[in-house]
Amino acid sequence: MSKHLVIVAGNIGAGKTSLTERIGDRLGWRTAYESVIDNPYLADFYADMRQWSFHLQVFYIGHRAEQYLQLARSPESAIADRSIFEDAFIFARALHHMGNLTERDYHAYRRAFELVVSGLPKPDLLLYLKAPVPVLMERIKQRGRAIESGITADYLSLLDSFYDDWLRSFDVCPVLVIPSQDLDFVNKPQHLDIVVQRIQDKLSGQENVVFPD
Repeated sequence: MSKHLVIVAGNIGAGKTSLTERIGDRLGWRTAYESVIDNPYLADFYADMRQWSFHLQVFYIGHRAEQYLQLARSPESAIADRSIFEDAFIFARALHHMGNLTERDYHAYRRAFELVVSGLPKPDLLLYLKAPVPVLMERIKQRGRAIESGITADYLSLLDSFYDDWLRSFDVCPVLVIPSQDLDFVNKPQHLDIVVQRIQDKLSGQENVVFPD
């Protein structure tokens, strides 16, 4: 059986962690998740984004590159919640756009990012979970994380536009877009079956992978 390395991308509230958990369980794949509890900068960042944005983004370069290399070197197939590419093309870009990363810091960060990414093996597949902003806002509200209480629809819309820009030119590996607002893979096993089948089809090289309306 071939080994695969899959990365999951998507806006806040798109369902990345839930899908990663269930794909890992269903296929027996190793899983990896975003660092929150052991992130030494996150609390400071949310208290003062302008002061701590550069520190946080540099932390994520090291954290995600290390995590990614561990998965790539493992003999098991693996799936990772959040990709290292999103740090640069979505979140660092947004911080720069909003004035929380200076021009100098943003360019220094991007140079470090490009150098690190150039040394990483390519993933086999990018899963992109996409949902409308009102759906994302409702999911964020329902899960009630204090750290996410300041997230606005305008911010999610900004991120959404950056995701569109990024994916238009993304050519590192094949991409499978999953309309997560229509697929309840948490509560409906048949929906998870659909996603798993599409992933397996895409990994086997079938290009006509579409989701039913």
